[in-house]
Amino acid sequence: MADSMKGLKRTHYCGEVTEIGQEVVVGGFAERVRDKGGVIFIVLRDRTGVVQLAFNDKTDAAVFEKASSCKSEYVLMAKGTVIERESKNDKLKTGNVEIFVTDLRILSKAQTPPFEITAETKVNEELRLKYRYLDLRREPLQQNIIRRHEIARVTREYFYENGFLEIETPMMMKSTPEGARDYLIPSRVHPGKFYALPQSPQIYKQLLMIAGYDRYIQLARCFRDEDLRADRQPEFTQIDLEMSFVEAEDIQSCVEGFIQRVFKEVMGVEIPLPLPRMTFADAMNRYGSDKPDTRFGFEINDITDAVKDIDFVVFKSAVESGGSVRAINVKNGAAAYTRKEIDKLVDHAKGIGAKGLAYIRWADEPNCSFKKFLGEGDLEKICAAVNAEQGDLVLICADKTKTVLSTLGALRLICAKKLGVIDDSKYNFLWITEMPFFEYDEDNSTWVAAHHPFTMPMEECMDYLDSDPANVRAKAWDLVLNGTELSSGSMRITDFELQQRMFEALGMTDEEIQAKFGFLVDAYRYAAPPHGGMGIGLDRLAMIMCSADSLRDVTAFPKVQNASELMSECPSVVDNANLEVLGIQVTEQE
Repeated sequence: MADSMKGLKRTHYCGEVTEIGQEVVVGGFAERVRDKGGVIFIVLRDRTGVVQLAFNDKTDAAVFEKASSCKSEYVLMAKGTVIERESKNDKLKTGNVEIFVTDLRILSKAQTPPFEITAETKVNEELRLKYRYLDLRREPLQQNIIRRHEIARVTREYFYENGFLEIETPMMMKSTPEGARDYLIPSRVHPGKFYALPQSPQIYKQLLMIAGYDRYIQLARCFRDEDLRADRQPEFTQIDLEMSFVEAEDIQSCVEGFIQRVFKEVMGVEIPLPLPRMTFADAMNRYGSDKPDTRFGFEINDITDAVKDIDFVVFKSAVESGGSVRAINVKNGAAAYTRKEIDKLVDHAKGIGAKGLAYIRWADEPNCSFKKFLGEGDLEKICAAVNAEQGDLVLICADKTKTVLSTLGALRLICAKKLGVIDDSKYNFLWITEMPFFEYDEDNSTWVAAHHPFTMPMEECMDYLDSDPANVRAKAWDLVLNGTELSSGSMRITDFELQQRMFEALGMTDEEIQAKFGFLVDAYRYAAPPHGGMGIGLDRLAMIMCSADSLRDVTAFPKVQNASELMSECPSVVDNANLEVLGIQVTEQE
């Protein structure tokens, strides 16, 4: 039978025990038990750290016997006096002291865990996720979860201080298209009808601006039924905000203040303001990505003019078909990339859509994969165009410009990681502005909204809405950190007639507009202040601030790639009686 806590009240967390001579009471999990015959040491752990409990020949016999029965992960409470530790550990905050125990309680006994609960573990992730409650006892994960809490705390404090109201929006709402599949909830009261879990609070926060609440903030739970990646979960938290009577620069300035505050308070890192800005077009042309990692170079160079007269069919066909020839100079890459390693890059380029990859490897002398097609001075012209010199590796792609940019954008990241030139101590924020308003859906041969359909076009692009969708830019922006998209934002359309025109440009009928957005469209008939907002991914922000490899490392109970939770084994089968109440029948099962 477990001991009682009666008569003991915790006075200190384990990681806070530092003052010699104090009488303290601590509680936690037994991380390690060392029984050396006449002396027993127990390392006790809680969320703040560890402290060593000591028992020897001066310990009460009953207490000593109880200590000798302890095993790893037992839940203990101990009372005693803080004394100087003989064998000190400078790596621990409590490494100079220990507690000489006078009263020990075993509150709960533990079976042998399926894996050792230590900071570093080589156990496969599936096993750790199955026993997530044990995995969460490990110090690295506990520190990540605590840091995430600190980020959330600073978030609320900052936005409260800047006049924002925290307002909850519904978790069950009308299904509206947001770019991903909805998670649907069947209604018992309305048979055959469904609620949707929110992909974002977008429509509701715009309605709050129409309602006059001016500045809204919410740490909103959002749900998207889409394929998972390391930086994506089916449910996530978004720092969601909306502001009235503002321009884009006002919203960005407010968010910059938040970024500076959260990095300073949580990590002690100074983020200089204002954050740099780059248009979408520049980002694609220079980095081949709308979320570029700017901690290193290897920028893309357009070398079309330098190679247009070279009699190489790959270059000529790309130029003649309206494409381009572009290159990246992987500085000091020649030594790291042998012919075999370059072949891997070629295969990767083909795997993501390119027809191939040409190269110049300049070790002792330039070695060019298309050397036989070069005339006098051509090689020198190319090297000059990309500022290449001895020791460099030049990778060249010729194709449709969109394919060229995405290919070289991916290769610059691969090469940077291989050469170890990315400085992980840097936090390079970047605003990407003037996003495309439309994107072309090649499968359906039509233009679709690149953002939600309430995004405001830039004034100078209004004339292109009907005639030239490719040239329409939006009052929309992303906040990027070290190559990860943290946030998207935009100014919203508030003019009823412009909103109707926008729906029509997207090919929506009046019936579709009314069915999907009728209540919002109606709301705009009653006037709306100019407004805009953003949604900042709290999970992704925490992942980067914790130097974690995956969102799973900063989420208490995450899903795996197939959107299941290994611990509780959800999603799970529901019995027929519950389905009948909802008017649902499962026709196929795995």
